[in-house]
Amino acid sequence: MGAIERSGYLFEPEHSVIAQNGAIHVYKEGEFIEEIKFSFSGKYPELGQIEELVDTYCEENGIC
Repeated sequence: MGAIERSGYLFEPEHSVIAQNGAIHVYKEGEFIEEIKFSFSGKYPELGQIEELVDTYCEENGIC
């Protein structure tokens, strides 16, 4: 799963299969802004789940 770019922001997901949790690191112009934490089930988080979290973050912060 690669990074997602939206309106000058970069969203880099990472996850732990053992802990069943993950995070999306948010960057703007190379500077770390914050971390969005989430949980999932299965071997990997679903791409749709990651995209939904990014969309929600963008809407809540007036990015998109």
